[in-house]
Amino acid sequence: MLHVEMLRRGLLTWVSRVGGLLVLLCCSLSLLYVMTCSPPHSDNPPLTHVLPHAGSNHAKLGLIIGGGTGEIGGARAPAQSPPGAHSYQVLLQEREEQHRLYISSLKKQIAQLKEDLQERSEQLKKVQDSLKRDTGGPAARKESGTESQGGGHGDVQGVKSHQSDLQEFLRSQLAKAEVLSGTRFPSEYAVVPFESFTLQKMYQLEMGLTRHPEEKPVRKDKRDDLGEVMEVALRSLNTPPSPQDSRDAAGKRETSKVYTPSDFIEGITRTEKDKGSLYELTFRGESTSEFKRLTLFRPFGPLIKVKNERVDTANVLINIIVPLSRRTDKFKQFMHNFREVCVRQDGRVHLTVVYFGKEQMSEVRSTLENTSREVNFKNYTLLQLDEEFSRGRGLDVGARAWKAGNVLLFFCDVDIYFNADFLNTCRINTQPGKKVFYPVLFSQYNPSLIYGGPDHIPPVEQQLVIKKDTGFWRDFGFGMTCQYRSDFINIGGFDIDIKGWGGEDVHLYRKYLHSNLLVVRAPSRGLFHLWHEKHCVDELPPDQYRMCMQSKAMNEASHGQLGMLFFRQEIEAHLRKQKQQPNAQKI
Repeated sequence: MLHVEMLRRGLLTWVSRVGGLLVLLCCSLSLLYVMTCSPPHSDNPPLTHVLPHAGSNHAKLGLIIGGGTGEIGGARAPAQSPPGAHSYQVLLQEREEQHRLYISSLKKQIAQLKEDLQERSEQLKKVQDSLKRDTGGPAARKESGTESQGGGHGDVQGVKSHQSDLQEFLRSQLAKAEVLSGTRFPSEYAVVPFESFTLQKMYQLEMGLTRHPEEKPVRKDKRDDLGEVMEVALRSLNTPPSPQDSRDAAGKRETSKVYTPSDFIEGITRTEKDKGSLYELTFRGESTSEFKRLTLFRPFGPLIKVKNERVDTANVLINIIVPLSRRTDKFKQFMHNFREVCVRQDGRVHLTVVYFGKEQMSEVRSTLENTSREVNFKNYTLLQLDEEFSRGRGLDVGARAWKAGNVLLFFCDVDIYFNADFLNTCRINTQPGKKVFYPVLFSQYNPSLIYGGPDHIPPVEQQLVIKKDTGFWRDFGFGMTCQYRSDFINIGGFDIDIKGWGGEDVHLYRKYLHSNLLVVRAPSRGLFHLWHEKHCVDELPPDQYRMCMQSKAMNEASHGQLGMLFFRQEIEAHLRKQKQQPNAQKI
C-alpha cells in the first residue's frame, strides 16, 4: 500500500515537470514566431491607414509589384505564404519620401518667387521715388543724397544698377509715347487716336460692325484699368503738396477743395502697343472757368504721374471762324445755337464770318444784326470775298484778319452743332507752341431714314443722340480744329490753291503731324455734324469728286439701315407671302 502511494506521487511530479516544460516550450516558440514575423522598428507612424483593404482599389497593388497577383519580382510565391506586408510598407515609404521631396522643392520655388517679386516691387518703388525727387528740384535731390549716405554703401551700389536701368526704360517710354512733346508722323494713318471717356461711358472710334460709338466698358480689365486711373488721380489731387511744391506755388491761391468722382468731367486715353498707355483727366476746379488737368502714363508697369496742372480758362477767348456761301437757312440755324451756347452760356467767344459772293449777303448781315440787338452781342466780324468759294481760303483770311494778339481759333462750318462743354474742351486741349486739338465729331445720319419719314423728325436738340443707328464718328474728317493763331501762322496756314470742297483740311493736318507740336485727336461728345444733302458737282477734280461721293454715301445711314433699303423689294415680297399664307389655309 505504501509502495503504491509513493509510485503515484512520483508520477504526479513527473507529469507536472513535463507539463511545465511543454508550457515553457510553447512560450519560447510563440516568442520566436513573434520576433521573426513582426515588422522592423521604424520611427514613422503606422501605415495601417494606407495598407490595402479588401474590395478597394489598393488591392491592385500586387499587380504593380510583381506583375500578377501573389507575384514578387516576377516569380510566383507559394500558395500558402502570407501577404507581403513588409514589401508594401517599403514601397509606400519610398513613394511618401518622393512626394515629401517634391513638396519641399515646390515650397522653395514659391518662396524664391515671392522674394523676387518683393525685390522687384521695392526696385520699382525706389525708381518712382527717385523720379519724384528728380522732378522735386535741388532740395529734394539733396535730401535724397543725405539719406543715401546714411545707408550702407554696398546697399546703394547694389540697387543703383537696377534703378538706372528701370529709370532709363521709363524715361525712354515717356519720350517715345508723345507725352510731353509731339512726334513727327509720316501721314495721318500713323496717328494713334485717343478714346474719350466719362465715369459711365467710353467713346471709341474703332467700332467695326458690333461695337457702338458710345458704350459702357464691357471688359473687366478695361473697367479695372480706368478705375485704378481714377483712384490714382483723386489721390494725387487730394494729397497735400510737399514743401518744395509749396515753395514753387508761393504767391498762388491755395485751395482746400476735396475732389470726388463727381468733379470728373472727361478724360482721354490711348495705348501704343510698344510704349504704354497715356491718360489725361480733367476735373472741375474752384470756379466755372478753372479746371485741374492730370496726365498719367503706364509704361507697361505701375502708373506714373507726369503732370498735375491748374488750367484757368477765364481769359481764353475763342475766335470761331465760319466760311460761308449762300445757305442762309443753315446759317440762321447755326446762329440760333450760337446765341444760346456762345453768348448766353459761355460769353468768351468772337465770331468771324467770311462770306463768298454777293448773293444773299444782305440776309447774312441781317441775321447777325438781329442777333446783336436781341442778346447785346457785339463781338463779331463779317468779311466779304468777291470770289469763288474756297473753304481753306476763307479760314485763312479769317485767321489772319485778327489783329488783337494771339487768340484761340476754332475752324467751324455752318452745319456744325456744339455745346458749352465742347468750348471748354477746346480750351483745355490746346496750348500755344505745344499742342493743337483735332476733335472727331459725331456725324448725324439722314433723319428721314432714321425716324421713318420727314413727318416724324423731332427737333434738332432731340436728334443729338450718340448711337449706332443715329450716326457715326467722322474719323475721316479734319475740318473742325482748335489751334492758336500763332501756331497756324507759323505752320504756314492753308493751301489756298485748293478750290471747292475738301482736301485743304488734310493738308493742314499733315503739316502739324510733320511738326513738333502735339496733335490731340479724340472723339468729342459735344460736337455734332448735322445731316444735309450733299451735292458733288461735276467741276470737281477726280480725287475730290471721289472723296465727296464717299462722304455722301457714309452720311446717309448705318450699315444695317442701308442693307434694309437695298433689300427692300425682297423684304416686301416676303411680307406679301406671309400675308397670303393664312388666307390659303382658310380656303
